[in-house]
Amino acid sequence: EDTALQEDLEMRKSKVKPEDLATLIYTSGTTGRPKGVMLTHDNIVSNLIASQSRVPFEQGGVALSFLPVCHIFERMILYLYQYCGISVYFAENLEKISDNLKEVKPNVMTVVPRLLEKVYDKIIAKGAELTGIKKKLFFWAVELGLRYQPYGANGWWYEQRLGIARKLIFSKWKEGLGGNLETMVSGSAALQPRLARIFGAVGIPVMEGYGLTETSPVISVNDVRNRGWKIGTVGRIIEGVEVKIAQDGEILCKGPNVMMGYYKDPERTKEVLKNGYFHTGDIGEIDDDGFLRITDRKKEMFKTSGGKYVAPQLLENRLKQSRFIEQVMVIGEGEKMPAALIQPNFEFLGEWAKRHHKDLSNPREFVNNPEVQERIQKEVDAANEHFAKWEKVKSFRLTADPWTVEGGHLTPTMKLKRKIIKEKYIDLYNDIYGHI
Repeated sequence: EDTALQEDLEMRKSKVKPEDLATLIYTSGTTGRPKGVMLTHDNIVSNLIASQSRVPFEQGGVALSFLPVCHIFERMILYLYQYCGISVYFAENLEKISDNLKEVKPNVMTVVPRLLEKVYDKIIAKGAELTGIKKKLFFWAVELGLRYQPYGANGWWYEQRLGIARKLIFSKWKEGLGGNLETMVSGSAALQPRLARIFGAVGIPVMEGYGLTETSPVISVNDVRNRGWKIGTVGRIIEGVEVKIAQDGEILCKGPNVMMGYYKDPERTKEVLKNGYFHTGDIGEIDDDGFLRITDRKKEMFKTSGGKYVAPQLLENRLKQSRFIEQVMVIGEGEKMPAALIQPNFEFLGEWAKRHHKDLSNPREFVNNPEVQERIQKEVDAANEHFAKWEKVKSFRLTADPWTVEGGHLTPTMKLKRKIIKEKYIDLYNDIYGHI
């Protein structure tokens, strides 16, 4: 081996201090212009080591990676895989992911909720094509799975039936995902509890965590071991990190994982770093068992003109449970009522049209078709039942084009770019509220 430059290398290594800047990551958040987050070596390494004790990674395991590596969530996880001796394979793209899963047969994978929604919808669509007893069995298993609770909390009789469902139905789901998947780690946006339940029932628990680019990123994460998993929460706070809830409910965080600041932006740094605590902009609570629950995005809540607060994410998550709805954004800041811009699931609408012998080959026609609008109104009505009077979506418009990362509608981790979506569909917005 060539040792000629070894001395030089050692000298350079010794000059790198834990508190030195390691990387600059731009975060757009879902609002506002991008900010350059300055993270040190210690920020990232401390986060990796604290997260390691929370993930059941076995040496020699296999991981499939498909999230953008320019984001701190995936980057820290990649370092963690290496630290734990796990082989990492990179997926070709989102479309090829199911082929890649079968090829690589990973034990672990990091996901965003949108991917799980897509996987679940695809499986349900396949089940809907079955007939007779097979179809009955499939949906019996799904219904059972949607009631799943960890650690046998549903009792002996439920667990017996779950065993049967796993043998007959869910084992095929597992096979479809490569056959070896044991854990998924979810971050970036709120995971619908029904998805956590169904994948838990299948035997691939989804460990939801929480954090921000500014916190390198993990603040808390669920852990299936030692009763460290509670569906509907983002887990317990990781070691070495302190969280306190401010009077208005905002989550404040302190620890070695908190960034140096925003690059060349002392003003915005001062806005979020106060008295040693990073202000996350999220609202949450810590329950009696120490689990953190995110109740809303402070930045995304809005008031209607009647002065009532609306939490758009909760409504959107409920609406997206409909197979007719691919993407949705709840609007109504400063307006008299909440409404929604909806991108329909064109594939599913096409199947629905075929079943009802309607020709809806052109998406532009889809969105203006009264029968389609009436059908989606039913979905909106069903979602509205769960919300208070002032929160209900009173009106909606359908968009004829898909919302994509390339089109500028979504961030690379598939979060809505609210300002841009509103601008793109300003005509629909004005039509809803009667603005000229």
